Amino acid sequence: MTMTFRIAASAVFLILSLFPGFAQPSPSSTSAQGFHSKVRLLSGGRQGGNWLAGIEIALDPGFKTYWRNPGESGLPPSFDWSRSENVADVEVRWPAPKRHEDAAGVAYVYEQKAVLPVVVKPVEAGKPVKLALTIDYGICKDICIPAHAELNLPLSDGTSDRAAIEQAMPKVPRKQALGEQADLSVLSAVSAAAGERHFVITVRAPAGTSPVLFTEGPENWYFSTSKVGPESSAVSTTRFFNVKVEEKPKDAAGPVPLTLTLVAGDKAVETQVSLDGNGLPR
Repeated sequence: MTMTFRIAASAVFLILSLFPGFAQPSPSSTSAQGFHSKVRLLSGGRQGGNWLAGIEIALDPGFKTYWRNPGESGLPPSFDWSRSENVADVEVRWPAPKRHEDAAGVAYVYEQKAVLPVVVKPVEAGKPVKLALTIDYGICKDICIPAHAELNLPLSDGTSDRAAIEQAMPKVPRKQALGEQADLSVLSAVSAAAGERHFVITVRAPAGTSPVLFTEGPENWYFSTSKVGPESSAVSTTRFFNVKVEEKPKDAAGPVPLTLTLVAGDKAVETQVSLDGNGLPR
């Protein structure tokens, strides 16, 4: 996704949010009904010295919302936890998205219902914890509309929400080193011909699956990713992706971190690769 496209998408969202009914703020509560969606805070009880919580976004049929990297269209959710009480740190964990392609381009989305697990570290372990979330997120079908909600929830033990959060946990990509020998893994990142701003990612995926690779760089770095070869193979477990540097800062210097999220079936892994200032593997 190019910088120009991102700025244009952001402008569309901003303009739409100025019209009544597009952005739907709600009174502070544990849940809020939005445009073709409902967002809810979940309490999952204690997890060691931390608390387990979740953000649930339920979508009407045919609608979608976006991953932390929205792809070529849409905007990612934003979270403001500053009104929370006795909270030192909040870590949102992202289940792997789906790749969606239409006339607007390639987007990385959630459909039907998304649960984002949240790990909450308290300031003082023995005192009550209250989560307060201001969330802005995009809802999309034919056009994309911004939605807004303000939620709060005291965290407690003995809650029935824990099962929903634990079901989402395995969908969060497991962190994995480059070259790890596993049934799903990113094996290598190798530069293409000299002078060309693209490189080849070799992965391993179970036979019969159609793996998807998501690439994320730092701010103002934009990549396109395409699969090389057949969508799936009943025999081979080795697959290839071509990653092209579409845009990068003019004064970029390495090392540049690149996050690769590889998804196949119900499994997902996340691998870090280091690039030089030209956007090629180091």
